Amino acid sequence: MQQLSQIVNLSANPLGDAAFIARSKQTLERYGALVLPGFLQPAALAAIRQEGVENSHAAFYAANQHNVYLKPQDPERPTHHARNRLVTSSKGCITDEEIPAGSPLRTLYDSPAFQGFLCSVLDEPQLYPYADSLSSINLHYAHAGQELGWHFDNSSFAITLLIQKPHAGGTFEYVENLRDADRGEMNFAGVERVLDGEVVPKQLAINEGDLVLFRGRNAMHRVTPTEGDITRMLVVLAYNAQPGVALSESARMTFYGRM
Repeated sequence: MQQLSQIVNLSANPLGDAAFIARSKQTLERYGALVLPGFLQPAALAAIRQEGVENSHAAFYAANQHNVYLKPQDPERPTHHARNRLVTSSKGCITDEEIPAGSPLRTLYDSPAFQGFLCSVLDEPQLYPYADSLSSINLHYAHAGQELGWHFDNSSFAITLLIQKPHAGGTFEYVENLRDADRGEMNFAGVERVLDGEVVPKQLAINEGDLVLFRGRNAMHRVTPTEGDITRMLVVLAYNAQPGVALSESARMTFYGRM
């Protein structure tokens, strides 16, 4: 088993340092996004990228149309309404089952120091892996033309690592505080302006090896289509605030093609 210091650049990212934790938390609370540049050690980044290449044959590819709220369409509203307008998401994915047992991703995901840092920054008392065997660690592939359409997340936070950056495209764009899901305020007019290109979104500058924490429940966001012949590879580290939570069977079929 690798040591965490072999995977994470702890000099630049001292996960147990109170001042570093406080700065990270403040940034996430203020902007809804935190990017930690050069989070992965170069050797760990190279190893994860190689794992992605070697296991790409096992990826499940899907293209789905959905609205930004990730809800079924509302037949009581017109098709051009923000609640019903469809965007496209297309990508490949390997699941937790395809991540090698000795992968640096497993050491990182299971690390008490890493989980403790996440809990402090995210204000969560504890984090738990998914109860199903597919959802905890995923590696996503986006070839030329593939994208993640505009949407809001259902979960309160997302944790990702960029493993391979394409020649162009694959840009993370977002519009923060566009709705208030807890109050049921969906801001249809604001969503329509984003979909119509009337709002200039913010962009996150993300490079290979960077860790990103993002609160996407009320921030509408997307990843623009990949351009060129280098595949965008992104790892999603998924945790739950409660134990025993599994992704629904229908969601597993949609995202992974199996249960």
